[in-house]
Amino acid sequence: MKKIRTGDQVVVTTGRDKGKKGVVSAMLGDKVLVDGVNQYKKNVKPNPATGVTGGVIDKTMPIQISNVALVDADGKPSRVGIKEVDGKKVRFLKTTGAILTA
Repeated sequence: MKKIRTGDQVVVTTGRDKGKKGVVSAMLGDKVLVDGVNQYKKNVKPNPATGVTGGVIDKTMPIQISNVALVDADGKPSRVGIKEVDGKKVRFLKTTGAILTA
C-alpha cells in the first residue's frame, strides 16, 4: 500500500520549493507530480502540422516522494502510517491519528 496517492494534499519539505503546498496529480515510480510546484521553463519549437505555436511554456517536473509529506488538518506536514481497521488496511496521519479515506 502506497503512503502517498494521487489526489492527496501535500507540502514540500526540502529543496527550492520548500513549504509550498499542492495536490499530487500523478505518480511516476518513486517520484510525484505536484500541481504548482517545481515549475520549469521549456522552450518549444513551433509545429504547424499539429497546430503548436512556439514559445516558452511552464512545465511541472517530478519531485522525489521522500521530499513531500501529507498535510494534516492544521496545515502542518505529517508522516503516514498504515494500520488494520475492521480487517482492512488504512492510512492514518501520525500527528493527529486521523484515518485517511479512499
